[in-house]
Amino acid sequence: MGQIGIKDRLEPFFNRLPAVKGPVGHVHLKNKLLWTVGILALYLALSNVPLFGLHPESRDLFEMYRTIMAGASGSLILLGIGPIVTASIILQLFVGADILKLDLSDAKDQAIFQGMQKTLVFVMIVLTTLPQIMAGYLLPDLELAGKLGISPTILMMIIFLQVCIGGVLILFMDETVSKWGIGSGVGLFIVAGVSDALIRGVFHWAPDPFAVHPFTGEMLSVGLIPRWYEIFTTMGLDWVLTGSGLIFLLIGGGLLAFIGTILIFAIVVYAESTRIEIPLAHSSVRGARGRFPVKLIYASVLPIILVMALTANIQMVGMLLWSSNLSILGHNPLIGAYDGNTAVSGIMYYLAPIHSPTELIPGVAMHLPWQIALKIIVYLIIMILGSIVFAIFWIDTTGMGPRNVAEQIQRSGMQIPGFRQNIASIERVMKRYIPKVTVIGGAFIGALAALASFTGTVGQAGGTGLLLTVSIVYGMYEQLASEQIMEMHPMLRGFFGEE
Repeated sequence: MGQIGIKDRLEPFFNRLPAVKGPVGHVHLKNKLLWTVGILALYLALSNVPLFGLHPESRDLFEMYRTIMAGASGSLILLGIGPIVTASIILQLFVGADILKLDLSDAKDQAIFQGMQKTLVFVMIVLTTLPQIMAGYLLPDLELAGKLGISPTILMMIIFLQVCIGGVLILFMDETVSKWGIGSGVGLFIVAGVSDALIRGVFHWAPDPFAVHPFTGEMLSVGLIPRWYEIFTTMGLDWVLTGSGLIFLLIGGGLLAFIGTILIFAIVVYAESTRIEIPLAHSSVRGARGRFPVKLIYASVLPIILVMALTANIQMVGMLLWSSNLSILGHNPLIGAYDGNTAVSGIMYYLAPIHSPTELIPGVAMHLPWQIALKIIVYLIIMILGSIVFAIFWIDTTGMGPRNVAEQIQRSGMQIPGFRQNIASIERVMKRYIPKVTVIGGAFIGALAALASFTGTVGQAGGTGLLLTVSIVYGMYEQLASEQIMEMHPMLRGFFGEE
């Protein structure tokens, strides 16, 4: 009774939270596409709006995670999807550990869960912004403050409000896409960021400070096409085909990143098309048959986003402790030290994700072979085990579990041939496949994300970012195909829960 009373007291509060009003009835595919493109255009515009009063020497705490966290350094949407993902992680862990006793198959409990998540997003926007300002990552422009005749503290407050407003805008843009568009805003923003990095990584002519010509010492171009042009026209084919030349072409020339990008793309497309299909037949319409697909990546790639967001938040805490002069823990060698935004020692070094193959080379990474081997092992454990755990939590919190699927099939009037037409029978069949495929798929996607980090990618888009982008785009393609089918056959909307 006590738990029910708490839910009843919280429900009115959650109902009063600001929200994007959902559509009444079916939204035409053309309108969904317009909303999706419109939100994407707004996102790109906001990513080019600089924070007023921010000093040019301010540091981006999430610089190494931009392809996952979306957003843009120094812009109004600095936080990206970080607060949304962090709130989702916390609530999924609480529900999975049974700390929050919510039955997410119940519509009322599901509404409470969504209200808690939105409230927690608002809290995380503040808790993510405030430490960055207090620790000196987001610095006010003192010269501008003097010209305006205001104190630096007031300018810091203005920066704080701008970042918070940007975080709230991202939340409502994500909600708009989820209700009115195709896919989710979180996925759309990741695709936008990674696509921009890939285009720059192929065509951009700007000099890359991390790629130096072995003979002249000059910086090579960022993009693969201009970089390869510079390599083959200034170094000669004879040298490029030697042992040292091939190694340089592989690492410095970006050939390994190019191979890794193609390999990841092919593996993800293959994995997305791999599925177990459970036969279905309509109970009253003779000859009407179908199949329910249980894909290998059943929980999609969102668990990887949660894992990477969790590691990003852990690294954020480590950086804040290290940069803070008020904290004794900040200079504790056991926790670790940082060179810029990169952990170079201690526990934080082993908990940090791997971003490129250069981190695995002892001479380049400035770490002993056993340290690099231990980091690889820890990274694999975090990626694989974390993906499995979050995949299990994800299907439970999004209505993709055996019970929810059985109810969906029952409502559509379909049944599994050879089994009784009731929810319990359908659920028993689904339990044979969904939990096992969820675990296998979670482990597979976690291992693939780790492999993608080992090879590197074009434009430093990040192996995990590229994996997410390919999978998200493939999922949007499938959703577009199903939307087109539903436009032609409106009776199918009931099965997909559209009406």
